[in-house]
Amino acid sequence: MKDQPAAVIGGSASGQSHPVASTMQAVVQDGYGTSDVLRVAEIARPVFGPRKVLVEVRAAGLDRGTWHLMQGKPRLLRLVFGLRSPKQPVIGRDVAGVVVEVGSEVTAFAVGDEVFGVAPGSVAEYAVAREDKLAHRPATVTWEQAAVVPISGGTALQAVVDAGRVAEGQKVLVTGASGGVGSYAVQLAKAAGAEVTGVASAAKADLVRALGADHVLDYAVDDVADGTRHYDLIIDIAGLSELSRLRRALTPRGTLVLVGGEGGGDWTGGTMGRQLRARLSSAFSGQRLTSVIAQERGADYVRLAALLESGQVVPSLERAYPMAETVDAMRHLEAGRVRGKIAVTARSGA
Repeated sequence: MKDQPAAVIGGSASGQSHPVASTMQAVVQDGYGTSDVLRVAEIARPVFGPRKVLVEVRAAGLDRGTWHLMQGKPRLLRLVFGLRSPKQPVIGRDVAGVVVEVGSEVTAFAVGDEVFGVAPGSVAEYAVAREDKLAHRPATVTWEQAAVVPISGGTALQAVVDAGRVAEGQKVLVTGASGGVGSYAVQLAKAAGAEVTGVASAAKADLVRALGADHVLDYAVDDVADGTRHYDLIIDIAGLSELSRLRRALTPRGTLVLVGGEGGGDWTGGTMGRQLRARLSSAFSGQRLTSVIAQERGADYVRLAALLESGQVVPSLERAYPMAETVDAMRHLEAGRVRGKIAVTARSGA
């Protein structure tokens, strides 16, 4: 017997379309927890409203955000995504695929367009996306590469370019440089003409150099705040370093951008208070301390598409897993072993 539908998304479909199946395979979770809560199920194909599109998924990206939503941690997330179980039981947000139906008010995309962007419930054969959270896929990248760009690449763009105001000739430090956001932050800073130092584990130093970093520091050995180096811009992705320590590594007029952070409290994750302290400290200092709460914006994916087409940014894709091996992929992510990004392919031969 087939599993009962886990979710139906949005309103009714309208606009252009071509025939698609009424059911689909998807990776779902019935509650919060470890990777063991995940399973592949056959569920109803999602329906949607007039300003959304239906995407036939070719690949979906996995990142720490997807892991946090699976865990339901920090617990404040549950106020938005579901108290006891996720409102959206299909996991994933990053997507790359082909538009197969469009709502009646959609103007930017048509059936057959190849797109990438954000679609909640992307680890599935079909997913629904808002028109303003998609961009056309560059022909220079594969489906799997495109699928690991939107959230991590968009966050890095907002941190390095928008909040950080990176400029040619600056000295830039990126912590967590071998991760999803960090791998893009290094490349974006280099594309702007900066001298980039990446912080990572010794095992991933070669990856950071391959991304274009001019210098690589081992976080277990090297102290970025030892007074021998000072940076115009620090993009702090790695975690919960003391603000005072990071400020010692800044120039007197330098900028610190906080991007998320692991660890901390079970309810808030420990990042909210740190970001508030940074902004308060900035008001009494020549240094500019700020933070990024990433936004999912199609306009940013258009900007990234141009960088992908020019070759200035290349997605660092470690591996693509078939949908049946999503649990293994999440365990690999949870263990912190991922070099760059990983993806899940929704269709064989995609």
